[in-house]
Amino acid sequence: MRFLDAANDDASYEEMAVLILGIDPEREPERARNAAHSHLDRANWMVTTGYRELFTS
Repeated sequence: MRFLDAANDDASYEEMAVLILGIDPEREPERARNAAHSHLDRANWMVTTGYRELFTS
């Protein structure tokens, strides 16, 4: 939910990486970008598709 809130507030992936994941994007730019995008993609999937699988299994 924190990723969805951050995206809704137009936070950059750098801000998400630091504030939510604790990854320094200046020291580890690729890791920060990949982790933030991956978590945001997963959060979006959960609210659009994934929740349905919880109730149909």
